[in-house]
Amino acid sequence: MDLTEFLAQMDSGAPVQGGSEAHLFMHGLSQEALRLTAEINGSYHEPEVLRTLFSQLIGRPVDESFALFPPFYTDCGKNIHIGKRVFINMGCKFQDQGGIFVGDGTLIGHNVVLATLNHARAPQDRASMVPAPIRIGQNVWIGANVTVLPGVTIGDGAIVAAGAVVTKDVPANTIVGGVPARVLRTIDEEEQPCTKKC
Repeated sequence: MDLTEFLAQMDSGAPVQGGSEAHLFMHGLSQEALRLTAEINGSYHEPEVLRTLFSQLIGRPVDESFALFPPFYTDCGKNIHIGKRVFINMGCKFQDQGGIFVGDGTLIGHNVVLATLNHARAPQDRASMVPAPIRIGQNVWIGANVTVLPGVTIGDGAIVAAGAVVTKDVPANTIVGGVPARVLRTIDEEEQPCTKKC
């Protein structure tokens, strides 16, 4: 199995059986991801060096407008897709085997977890995994300590409040929060930037 075949299987949503060729390939990818994240997180790097290291981690170039504050963690990296003007804050953990797609202008807060794998429910098959992508639209703001579960799409312009656990799709231009996250209100297009405590 090569990377193209592996990603095709992940993107198909087909289960990955424990001990299968895809499962073993996944473990191989994790070793490269651990090496590169250790380099990213191990010492200070200028922003352009961080972009180069992150591009190596995900296997494709990121735009010069991309910004990252380490530490950053992933056990794969090769199924992360990043738009322009994306900012990822400290302590984020991306489990991207199922695919993580981040749209232009998105801000991701401290300690956000994006998880794209579920384990099989049957105890005798618990080592098997089912991938499902996370798709984050444009100009989304994800607050600190948010967890987004497999298969979730977050619409353009949405805000996910700090500490939320997102288990289902988030409509565009809404604010969601809570555990599990629910819509708190919609965002008026005429809203002005916050000038006082919000």
